[in-house]
Amino acid sequence: MSKENPLWGAPRIHGELLKLGFEVAESTVSKYMIRRRGPPSQSWRTFLRNHADAVAAIDLCVVPTLTFECLFAFLVMGHGRRQLIWFAVTRHPTAEWLAQQIVAAFPWDTVPTYLVRDNDDAYGQAFTRRVRAMGIRDHPISPRSPWQNPYVERLIGTLRRDCLDHVLIFGERHLRRALTLYSLYYNETRTHLGLSKDAPLRRAVQGSGAIVTTPVLCGLHHRYGRI
Repeated sequence: MSKENPLWGAPRIHGELLKLGFEVAESTVSKYMIRRRGPPSQSWRTFLRNHADAVAAIDLCVVPTLTFECLFAFLVMGHGRRQLIWFAVTRHPTAEWLAQQIVAAFPWDTVPTYLVRDNDDAYGQAFTRRVRAMGIRDHPISPRSPWQNPYVERLIGTLRRDCLDHVLIFGERHLRRALTLYSLYYNETRTHLGLSKDAPLRRAVQGSGAIVTTPVLCGLHHRYGRI
């Protein structure tokens, strides 16, 4: 795993081994890795921790293309299980377009109680009216204070480190495909420190059978399982 996934640190590899049924200490994993790496994550604090299951966060991620065009990836994340709930890609994010994405991300019977976002000008009146009509309490963070929206900021950082920094994006269609593949890996396979080294959609521990490896994103990451 250390050879096949150069971006992974000891906690990530340890989480994968736990899911494969290997009871081994994280210190042992660190001892036998190819080279020593620093901690893969930072310590985030949020005053909304007690209401995580009722909170969603959104943000726009700028993605340059091979032809130096700027695309915008709109990400919606649930705080409770750190799940990437929805994403969409556009060249020009408008308030009307963002309002449509919120409706697509949250059917009327699954809307969160609170929505955390920054103060980007793209979130205009059309967006705020739609959010209020859905019964969501809109909570913009303070100006120039990204630490007040830590989960989605961490998601964007993870997306860049795990995927976008290693892939040349050709256009909107290519970015959507890359995000689709990565979102499946992120939600179903990737272990998270904040979830006791489980995946957002929960992975069962597999204790028997032969181990199989499935490449993800052309071998940038791998899925491990037993058959």
